[in-house]
Amino acid sequence: MSPSLEFVEEPNADLRRTVLEGIRSFNRTLFAHYPESRDLAIAIRDPDSQTFVGGLLGRTAGGWLAIELLFVPEAFRGQGLATRLLAMAEEEARRRECHSAWIDTLNPRARELYERLGYAVFGELQDYPVGSSRFFLQKKLAPVPGT
Repeated sequence: MSPSLEFVEEPNADLRRTVLEGIRSFNRTLFAHYPESRDLAIAIRDPDSQTFVGGLLGRTAGGWLAIELLFVPEAFRGQGLATRLLAMAEEEARRRECHSAWIDTLNPRARELYERLGYAVFGELQDYPVGSSRFFLQKKLAPVPGT
């Protein structure tokens, strides 16, 4: 009997976990000679309430740091927090033996910042959203092992 396919309006944690673990299990076979992939998170806390208000989420795998999400609240912008978040993530990635990092953005100001910090565009998804673009950027953190 063939499995059924079902459109799920709002996927729950079980479905997300099943898909994520399936992909991670497969990827382990591809990256067997690299350290285990690991999540990476750096939080921004409100100075008064100490609650989380932003930060950076990513993961290291296959010699790369993938910066998945980076958010600095409007009230704290202009203080160099994004630059500090990226520097902290890159330093941790080097400790984890990563040679490169990548990030994507829809925000033209963020793209300018990333380029000032040494990231270079390697791809563009045009009309995402329509009339704009999503840019993919990468940066070398260390020499590639074995080259």
